[in-house]
Amino acid sequence: MAERPSLAVPEGAEGVALLRAVRAGTAVVVVTSLAAAVAPGALGVVHAGASVVLFATGTGAMLGAYGLGVRRSRREQVDIPGLFLLAGDVAPPGVRRLLRMALAVQAVAVVAAASVRPFTEVAFGILAPMYGLGMMALWAGRHGRFPPRGPRSPA
Repeated sequence: MAERPSLAVPEGAEGVALLRAVRAGTAVVVVTSLAAAVAPGALGVVHAGASVVLFATGTGAMLGAYGLGVRRSRREQVDIPGLFLLAGDVAPPGVRRLLRMALAVQAVAVVAAASVRPFTEVAFGILAPMYGLGMMALWAGRHGRFPPRGPRSPA
C-alpha cells in the first residue's frame, strides 16, 4: 500500500527545527489565505503582511542556501537541481516529500485565495511560497547529501 502524503516530520530526520519551521510557515499561509478570502476587508492586510514576511524570509533562506552550496562545492558535487529542488538523492524520501508538499500546499492556498479575491490585498499572498522554496534550499544546503568531488585534473 502506498504511503499517504503528510506534513509530518519524519523520525530521525536531520534539520528537525527547520522542518518544523516549514510546517509552521505553511500553517500560517493556509490559515491567513482562508481567513483573507472569507473576510478580505478585515484580514486582507494581515495576510498581505504575513506573505511579505514569509517572502523575505524565504529570499534570505535562498541566499543562505546559495552561499552554503558554493562553500560545499569545493569538496562536493553540488548541483542546482539538487540544492534548490532536492533532485536525486539529496534528501531522504520523507524529508523530500514534506518539503515539496509544503511548497505545493502553500502555492495552492495562495492561488485559490487570490483567485477568489483578485485586485485586493489578498493577491499579495502569491509571494508567500518563496518561503517554502527557500527553506527547501536551505535544508539541502545544510543537510543535503551530495557526492564527493573527484580529484582535480592539472590545468
